[in-house]
Amino acid sequence: MTLFIGADHRGIELKNAIIEYIHEKNVRIEDLGPYELDPLDDAIDYSQKVSQAVLQNPDNHLGIVICGSGCAVSMAANRIRGVRAGVAMNEDQAKHIRENDLCNVIALAADYTPLELACKLIDVFITSIPKTEEKYIRRIQKLDK
Repeated sequence: MTLFIGADHRGIELKNAIIEYIHEKNVRIEDLGPYELDPLDDAIDYSQKVSQAVLQNPDNHLGIVICGSGCAVSMAANRIRGVRAGVAMNEDQAKHIRENDLCNVIALAADYTPLELACKLIDVFITSIPKTEEKYIRRIQKLDK
């Protein structure tokens, strides 16, 4: 599995700390930016980079996108066909969006998610297995039309 991560200026600090945490777990993670603080950057740009990377190999790639609220990056990611991004604010939600909603991108709210919680959310997200029952697949097929 490869993780791709991107953030805007409000999420860059959390992004950098998450990268260090993921490296310690021996999981491959690719930083898609930003690489320095730019208060005028747009969350949408980094969310789209992460989304495109996830789609290169959807069976083995997952994404992490971060902005202040988690919503801007989630909305941007969900504009790209084949990407299913969801905001997670607690561990149950992180598990639910991966298993039941088959999300392949987790969106985090840097303004409301301390590092310790963010790491737990990512751990749950990347270890949860999407359900394969017909009703879940049917829902995803409707989204992809």
